[in-house]
Amino acid sequence: MRLSTALLIAGLSRAAAFTPASLSTNVAHKSALSVASVRPETSSPAASDDWSPESWTNAVAKQMPIYEDQEELAGAVKELEKVAPLVFAGEVRSLHEKLARVSQGQGFVLMGGDCAESFKEFHVNHIRDTFRVIMQMSLVMTFGSAMPVVKIGRMAGQFAKPRSEPNEVIDGVSLPSYRGDNVNQEEFTPEARRNDPNLMVKAYYQSAQTLNILRAFSTGGFADISRLHAWNLDFVEDTAEGSRYRKLASKVDESLRFMKAIGIDTSSPEFTSVDFYTAHECLLLPYEQALTRQDSTTGKWYDCSSHMLWVGERTRD
Repeated sequence: MRLSTALLIAGLSRAAAFTPASLSTNVAHKSALSVASVRPETSSPAASDDWSPESWTNAVAKQMPIYEDQEELAGAVKELEKVAPLVFAGEVRSLHEKLARVSQGQGFVLMGGDCAESFKEFHVNHIRDTFRVIMQMSLVMTFGSAMPVVKIGRMAGQFAKPRSEPNEVIDGVSLPSYRGDNVNQEEFTPEARRNDPNLMVKAYYQSAQTLNILRAFSTGGFADISRLHAWNLDFVEDTAEGSRYRKLASKVDESLRFMKAIGIDTSSPEFTSVDFYTAHECLLLPYEQALTRQDSTTGKWYDCSSHMLWVGERTRD
């Protein structure tokens, strides 16, 4: 099984726009999901007539695939507009708060996952192994730095690929470039390389399954810190890196035994579950448009396809 892992470990630069209520002088209130948020002093930009989820169509997006059948595209977008959001606004606000703390030097970000997800490689074991690697790394970082680590998976939506050229030429034959499983297929045939908007719908349902699995792993006991020794991967037994990891695991075990001895309940949610967030590149804009929803609590708009969206260098051109 191919696992192409990209990792980002960073202390984010200061970002006042994301400063949480606890670090701000503004008055905070609790949302329906008990997530602290800042009450806006003025009306939200979302209320303006100048913006809507489809406002992007008024600008130039160079990395967008060209769909031959606009009615088919409209049908796929309409179907996605009816589905449930993949994440909720309260979860996004929670991540904003944590990223703000990181920007203040109060934590780290660990981001990992596939370069691009695919339909063929989708399997619960693949998701489990990626989740487990991120958990192992976050434990090392937390223990070594004595600071919280925000865990973000490049998963549940990371299908699309930016391309340097709109077409690919092989043996004199030119076809549209492969842009990811949510746009077209990798095989070099006219049928496979056709940009199919219905693949966005298929990607949505796979993303929903991925998120269900991740939520089960993060809250169902798999992330229990006491399972540290059960998270051994193959390299642990055969490499020097594995030996160093075992030494760290032993130190963590000693700490856990000490906490139990003095009466700390290590079966509480703080030790058995984790907050795990997802992210993907904001590249396929019809998909993002369809999953942008207005939060009933704040009235603000959120792209509910992921907890965090990012834009790469080629995509932002």
